[in-house]
Amino acid sequence: MSSLVVRRTALAASTAALVLLATACGGSSDSKDAKAGDGSTAQADKTASAAASAAPAKALGAAELEKAALTQADVKSGKVTELPAKDDVAQDKVKTGDAACTPLALLQAGSWVGTPAATVKRSWLADGKKPAAGADPKVALLAGLDREKVIVTLASYDDGGAEQALKDLRTAADKCAGGYSYTADGTRTGIAEVAVTQAPGGADEAFAVTQTMNADDVKAPVKAVVVRKGATVAYLPAINLAAAVSGKDFDFPTALVDAQLAKLK
Repeated sequence: MSSLVVRRTALAASTAALVLLATACGGSSDSKDAKAGDGSTAQADKTASAAASAAPAKALGAAELEKAALTQADVKSGKVTELPAKDDVAQDKVKTGDAACTPLALLQAGSWVGTPAATVKRSWLADGKKPAAGADPKVALLAGLDREKVIVTLASYDDGGAEQALKDLRTAADKCAGGYSYTADGTRTGIAEVAVTQAPGGADEAFAVTQTMNADDVKAPVKAVVVRKGATVAYLPAINLAAAVSGKDFDFPTALVDAQLAKLK
């Protein structure tokens, strides 16, 4: 998601968040993510090689994707909703200074890579956390914002497009590790660095990445997981509202990936 979506979501959570976004000091993502990427990249290459030798699966239609999309009954926590129109960034509204980095920008903006035959989107927001009794107001505010927001996009492809989408993301992560910038709906977002991280299991292919975003003078981690089952790719970019304010790291909600994969079997 772009820095514009980060700001909109944080503002909706608390009007005071806008003040903190302008004054908080930033931090970088945990270095263990980059370390984990060494093993995950090798495994991803092995998986991709095996997948390439198999015949492309048949793309799901729009109605089939709707059935596979997450509903509230599929998750144990958080809230699943239709994606608000203000957060839905069209693919042609995402532009990068370096075309090699476009797949990563599309992922983080909540869009998709390539040209799917059909798509469907959902939004998931984690449950809020209650601050400790008597906590400092700023600490209490950050505790209230310590929740993840994920845009879940299902995209089904013809003629091996799903496999190509994962390949394009891996290539982009390699070429753009040192950072890049992009605009989404006219709002510029700077990415300081890109680190491939450990992807969850259970899919035909999987890719995970942490990007360090510069937003309002704060360096904050934003994360994404992409999984493929057959000809369908699930894109799950995530932000944490408190992390967007403070720059601290957060854990990707992998249970959401498990829930989505269960519906793609």
